[in-house]
Amino acid sequence: MTQKAVANNEMRRFTRDLMAWEKTRDRPMPWKGIKDPYKIWLSEIMLQQTQVKQGLPYYEKFTTNYPTVFDLANAPEEKVMLDWAGLGYYNRARNLHFTAKTVANELNGKFPEDFDGLVALKGIGTYTAAAIASFAYNKPHAVVDGNVMRVISRVFAIEEPVDTTKGKRAISELAQKLIDKLQPAVYNQAIMDFGATVCTPSNPACPTCPMKKHCLAFKQKLVSDFPVVAKRMVLKERHLHYFVMEHNGQLLMKQRLENDIWKGLYDFPMLETNGNATFSGLVKRKVVQEWVGGQAFKREHVEKQKHALSHQKLFIHFHRSQVSNKTFKHLSKHFKPIATASLKEIAFPKPIDNYLKKHYIC
Repeated sequence: MTQKAVANNEMRRFTRDLMAWEKTRDRPMPWKGIKDPYKIWLSEIMLQQTQVKQGLPYYEKFTTNYPTVFDLANAPEEKVMLDWAGLGYYNRARNLHFTAKTVANELNGKFPEDFDGLVALKGIGTYTAAAIASFAYNKPHAVVDGNVMRVISRVFAIEEPVDTTKGKRAISELAQKLIDKLQPAVYNQAIMDFGATVCTPSNPACPTCPMKKHCLAFKQKLVSDFPVVAKRMVLKERHLHYFVMEHNGQLLMKQRLENDIWKGLYDFPMLETNGNATFSGLVKRKVVQEWVGGQAFKREHVEKQKHALSHQKLFIHFHRSQVSNKTFKHLSKHFKPIATASLKEIAFPKPIDNYLKKHYIC
């Protein structure tokens, strides 16, 4: 069904019943019901591509360490990245810090009240702008996240794929028509809660769903067919080989500065291969020989990890060795020696952090 085919009375009934359902709900979260645009902004940025149970401790950490936008703006970027470490999608943290400085220094600490002013800030897209505008200022802007797209596409059987411009536009326009203009904050929270707890991606609670009388996908027994997706994402596989080189209580590491995953975080010297590779073949490569200055790299331990990102599947190998003083001095020209006692003060990608906590961080 297209948006034009949805009758006004159908939309009104859906909104009425959704608002009635929300009154029966008790899904407490620390940011629900608050009007502080700063804290709303924090929660929305942290929950992008992140489950509530994962984002909650980070929200509590940031609101404790940076209770106001001025506190966040004045914090060193290294500290912000360290507090963010493990939450992933690190551009969010960099944009968060940048925008905090903008709001604090150029807007006197006040977030814009209008949608256009909000969306002009770095890292704030249409969804986050709508969330801040509705939750903080009670403006009638509909939020459209993955939960909302799924609910609307199922209830109204939207046939346009949600990963196309046409599909996104159809759902966004319908979402704006459905919003309760007198209580936009309550409505937006309701439809997001509904998608997160009832109309879930897999195993939705259709038999007991209070909206099933409205749901065209349920009536047609096609719930699993919605939302329609044009392209199925294929994960890129990458094979990363880390050389963990230790000498006298120090590890050699580097900051990732290239435009790739984990930019700005620290990891070990790394060699990427197109597939599986033998260790004996790795150490013969020119770049490794340049690292160690022709010295022998004798591996003492190897450990493997698999790590999934949104668009990539990583196969990670850690090759550990105690290197000689001569090798260490040569390598320190290329990499940064970091004392194991200082590892807690540095932000690492999740797989590196896991490895360090297992072997070095008490």
